[in-house]
Amino acid sequence: MTAKERYQIWCEKATEDEDLVAELKKIAGSESEIKERFSTDLAFGTGGLRGVIGAGTSLMNIYTVRRATQGLADYILQHRPQGASVAIAYDSRIKSELFSREAAAVMAGNGIHAYLYPELMPTPMLSFAVRALGAQGGINVTASHNPSKYNGYKVYGADGCQLTDAAAGAVFRCIETVDLFSGVKRMDYEQGIREKHISLIGDEMQQNYLDAVQKQAIHIGICAKAGLKVIYTPLNGAGNKPVRAILKRIGVEHVSVVPEQEHPDGNFPTCPYPNPEIRQVFECGLKMAWEDEPDLLLATDPDSDRVGIAVRDGNDYRLFTGNEGGAMLLNYILSQRKALGTLPANPITVKTIVTTPIIYAIAEKYGCEVVDVLTGFKYIGEKIGELEKAGQESRYVLGFEESYGYLAGSYVRDKDAVFAAMMICEMAAFYKLQGKNLVDVIHDIYAEFGYYINSVSNFECSGLAGMQKMQEIMDLLRANAPREIGGMRVKSVADYFRSEKLTLIDGSREAIHLPKSNVLSYVMADGANVIVRPSGTEPKIKVYVAASGKTKDAAETLSKSLLAAITRLMGF
Repeated sequence: MTAKERYQIWCEKATEDEDLVAELKKIAGSESEIKERFSTDLAFGTGGLRGVIGAGTSLMNIYTVRRATQGLADYILQHRPQGASVAIAYDSRIKSELFSREAAAVMAGNGIHAYLYPELMPTPMLSFAVRALGAQGGINVTASHNPSKYNGYKVYGADGCQLTDAAAGAVFRCIETVDLFSGVKRMDYEQGIREKHISLIGDEMQQNYLDAVQKQAIHIGICAKAGLKVIYTPLNGAGNKPVRAILKRIGVEHVSVVPEQEHPDGNFPTCPYPNPEIRQVFECGLKMAWEDEPDLLLATDPDSDRVGIAVRDGNDYRLFTGNEGGAMLLNYILSQRKALGTLPANPITVKTIVTTPIIYAIAEKYGCEVVDVLTGFKYIGEKIGELEKAGQESRYVLGFEESYGYLAGSYVRDKDAVFAAMMICEMAAFYKLQGKNLVDVIHDIYAEFGYYINSVSNFECSGLAGMQKMQEIMDLLRANAPREIGGMRVKSVADYFRSEKLTLIDGSREAIHLPKSNVLSYVMADGANVIVRPSGTEPKIKVYVAASGKTKDAAETLSKSLLAAITRLMGF
């Protein structure tokens, strides 16, 4: 079917959303717009759906959401023909509540009970609800930290993790068989509520979740003792109520919320790219900070699974990287649990392969095992589940990834900014009582373990030839494994697609027991590393460089040298 034919069908049948009707009328006669919107379907990947909101088969709207939900329902019913249920949550994005209700209505139409949060909730609270309710799956309507024109649809399994590659592939195959208009079984949302096919999740679930988060605290009451002052911004997202609730529980009495970013607003008027990794989202909070003089600033992204930190550093405020936040948290948790005698025998921390290698040094000091997994917090969640099945759940002390995601405890299977906000505040209070702020803390860590620079560079591969170019680059690197990068000898090459690690010194090979992924990792003789991987969601190749030295200048010089060298090897 041609794009124009698809467009005509939509003009006839897509009449339930006035915004879509207006868009369809507006693009009438525009071949380029029609082709852009109707030539392809919105892709369903391992993270579910994500796309621009609008009219068309390649965009996020009630019809593409319904189709995806029907495919998910078919998949669930293959494994649980009767008595199945799902949990559903949403964040502050445009049409998120509408899309969540549509998902609930389709589930109800398929005889699957839908449990829906009555207001926007953080991603980790969806993961918590899936397991607490014994549901067979979960849906979270969010596009994380993307700009306001986007929305998304994350799918979770019964374990509370985002779907694995195999499960996501099976759901996608089910979706492919669904006709967008005639193939969806749907019950009216209000009818579903009346007939109890759709239930609203009560406040007890939220309190149980907060109880589980609070159990991860180490030094009870230390925040009140330190008189900790915090400026917090939920970036117009889902974190406002739960983050403030957990901080109140642990005794943080001085919390000032950035007024421009306090209430839900999917337009994100003061932070068009609501990502706590970038300084711009802190600007409103920083203006307050010069007057309030807080101990730290916290920012959670719209679905509140990631958190950024800013702390006064002389005449400026320093934003910590996700790697630095994770290093400080791991060092704090291991040191304080050891001091209190609550550190388990043979503790384990889990990190993604692109996360800072300083973790190995910190973990070694405390006899902690480091487990590396592929990029994506679902793999950390899977590892927690494996430990639980083996009866070793208590060994897990922290999981984190460089993109500002942290989790201690096994109460959820996804990164949790509510937990992270609590633990960061506790950590800041602990060190404040010693006369230090978190800038002092990270300097102490670098002084003890070496200065680490971790950088991420993106290389655009746009256009129709972009995917082919990315694969050609990866093929080239595989066929010509470099023996040195930036004048440094390469010790080993790990190919996560071939599931093999090659040690160049002696030619020995070692199997990698992780799911296949198109990733190449080069480890230098001194522990520095370079990782190359195509993005799974954008037309770009990402390069991660980790370099260490006795000083910041030495680490930065090495990092720049490695990046320049790998850039040349890729042909950019």
